[in-house]
Amino acid sequence: MPNDLSSKRFDLEERTAKFGESIIKFCQKIPRSPLNDPLINQLVKCATSAGANYCEADDAESKVDFRHKIGICKKESHEAKHFIRMIAVAIPELKDEARELWNEAKELNLIFNSIYKKVS
Repeated sequence: MPNDLSSKRFDLEERTAKFGESIIKFCQKIPRSPLNDPLINQLVKCATSAGANYCEADDAESKVDFRHKIGICKKESHEAKHFIRMIAVAIPELKDEARELWNEAKELNLIFNSIYKKVS
């Protein structure tokens, strides 16, 4: 994401893609170790999955399919918050950048929660 994760975007496909890209760049800064590697893998998987599932939701074949995919986006963005927090503990020097990413994951999670509830 162009240096400012706090800039608001209304295009969720673009926003989730930029979030995934930012997570990949963030994870490339993390030193590889037996402790860090599982955290990196989990974070990359859930953060990029949120965007991929949003694309699938956007092309859903039914309301039920849409709700299911948005539900996955909701879960994956929530999971991303968890792993960002764990990485901030494991690598304290990345805490400020982690906080910015955590805030974006939180905002995405709130957006997906709102969409999920409206589709009920």
